[in-house]
Amino acid sequence: MAPRPSNVLITGASSGLGEALARACAAEGVVLHLSGRDAARLEATALSCRQLGARVLPRVVDVRDTSGMAEWIAGAGRLDLVIANAGIGTGTGDATEPAAAAREVFETNVTGVLNTVLPALEVMAGQDVAGDGWRGHVAVVASIAAFVASPSAPAYSASKSAVQRWAEARDASERKRGIRLHSICPGFVTTPMTASNPFPMPWIMSADEAARRTLDGIAAGQLRVVYPRRLYALARVVGALPPGWRAWLMGLAPPKPAG
Repeated sequence: MAPRPSNVLITGASSGLGEALARACAAEGVVLHLSGRDAARLEATALSCRQLGARVLPRVVDVRDTSGMAEWIAGAGRLDLVIANAGIGTGTGDATEPAAAAREVFETNVTGVLNTVLPALEVMAGQDVAGDGWRGHVAVVASIAAFVASPSAPAYSASKSAVQRWAEARDASERKRGIRLHSICPGFVTTPMTASNPFPMPWIMSADEAARRTLDGIAAGQLRVVYPRRLYALARVVGALPPGWRAWLMGLAPPKPAG
């Protein structure tokens, strides 16, 4: 088993999977750099992690803020693991996806990932190699939705596909610098984002379980960390259908609510 990372940075740590990841990483001797947009919720996460023995340095910053993110990450010191987790999702309901909603999703889920990962890679490139043989690890939280073009969540599924493919492609070149990238592709996780879904969510799991599987996959050196496997297999089958068939099949399910 790879050694526990001692210096961890996580975006979107004020709720959901990000909060669970922060708690799962927290321990004596661990330094956690946590970001979020809600100061009160972020401090609640920080408090729970401090109670587990970690030193926590929270920062209220929007991942869309390129200069703010670069300044925060460059000043964090050594980083063994960076998790670009912050993301949003919006559905269309029975209507067309509003232009403003599509832009917000892409700016958060794609630009926000770039604003996290690119400065992190430059920090890691200048670090000494750690005990696991790498200078650092960067994990990009995508989704099983990356493998299916969902008519009721077009910006969300497209944005997650973009970062999943980018992370996996970039890993090949970053290995030459001693850095690993990992694409994290969860299925349905019990979070505020999924709470309003009016449709059955097969094999949904708790945020704590998703965090455990994420960190186990990174520690095992997996490029693509995807779970649950049954939902992944189903998504790959549906995603391989002709576009018209896929759209018809997915149209039989209730749409993801707008907003």
